[in-house]
Amino acid sequence: MDPERVQERNEELVRLLHLTARGDQQAFARLYELTSPTLFAVCLRMLVRREWAEEALQEAYVKVWHKAGDYNASRGNVLTWLVSIARYLAIDVRRARGRRPEAPLSDEDMGRITDDDAGPMEQFLAQDDAAALQRCLDELSDTQRQTITLAFFQGLTHHELSSRLKRPLGTVKSWIRRGLEGLKQCLQG
Repeated sequence: MDPERVQERNEELVRLLHLTARGDQQAFARLYELTSPTLFAVCLRMLVRREWAEEALQEAYVKVWHKAGDYNASRGNVLTWLVSIARYLAIDVRRARGRRPEAPLSDEDMGRITDDDAGPMEQFLAQDDAAALQRCLDELSDTQRQTITLAFFQGLTHHELSSRLKRPLGTVKSWIRRGLEGLKQCLQG
């Protein structure tokens, strides 16, 4: 996705988020329509079970409705903020269920996931976003890509990553931070 289009899309999401903060239900519905396929994919990738992912997604949008006014553009774009909310709520759902899902979904399975309510344009934009994200992930170092994938797509916490990778917590956090900075630079052009 070219940087100009990313900027235009983010400006539209910022506008919708500001209207949502003022209680505009139509703006909130449009925000949901534009972003829910991406957030659902994140939740499903982390939780595997569709019903768990739906629960996390619902909780995420309830939180967005109540916290829309808290969005700070200096800390990232709207979609990044929304994905962060969905990710943390997916982790909460997983903890509440008391166990991890059986196995993470493969990239092939993720490619088959569609939101029945998403129109062709939304599906195209979601595919375009996914392609840009994959291209930028491929530009990261192996350790950065691995930690970001495990943290954001499989829902591992920093502590779980530290244990799994047998590395100090600070090192894992640094890899994630540097990887996210690299993704941000790559995605912004």
